[in-house]
Amino acid sequence: MFGSWWKLGMDATLLALESQQVIGLRMAKLSLGGAAAQAEAQRMVSEKIAAANEAAVLMATGGSTQTIVAGYRRKVRANVRRLSKG
Repeated sequence: MFGSWWKLGMDATLLALESQQVIGLRMAKLSLGGAAAQAEAQRMVSEKIAAANEAAVLMATGGSTQTIVAGYRRKVRANVRRLSKG
């Protein structure tokens, strides 16, 4: 009975922790300035808009909260990998 709620809570917690990694890595990149920082800022905004649109479509079509959180986690983990490379 509580299994799905437990998993959702854990996934939401992991999303928060992983998001903090992205924030730290992005802030470091943005603080350097220049063309790479400008490109990262533009990418950040476009990614947020795309992710919000995807979540809205999932909600409108009956997607579960678990599915929405999982989608955000995939995107955040991809950003951690990309930004960690340098």
